[in-house]
Amino acid sequence: MFEEAVVGDVYTLTDEDGVEQPFTLIGKCTYEGGNYFAFQSASEDDDDEGYVILRVRECEDGDMMLDTVDDEDEFDAVADIFEDEIFFDIDYDEDDET
Repeated sequence: MFEEAVVGDVYTLTDEDGVEQPFTLIGKCTYEGGNYFAFQSASEDDDDEGYVILRVRECEDGDMMLDTVDDEDEFDAVADIFEDEIFFDIDYDEDDET
């Protein structure tokens, strides 16, 4: 299932309270044998440009579950990968010469 997920597609995620919201998959990576997705809210009401990182867990029945990453070291390492992947082409130190 991880391999089939397409960056740019919108997925409806359900939180632990049963609330469904649309999210756009903006990245995916593998770290120390685990698979991770980075999602950004696709809700028209949400203007937050941040993103969330979720760990992929494939169930025995083939369904995919997404879990929060509670371990701070694991989260930081995966966030660094996504920062490099998602924002790799932005040079924040580049002077505006126009």
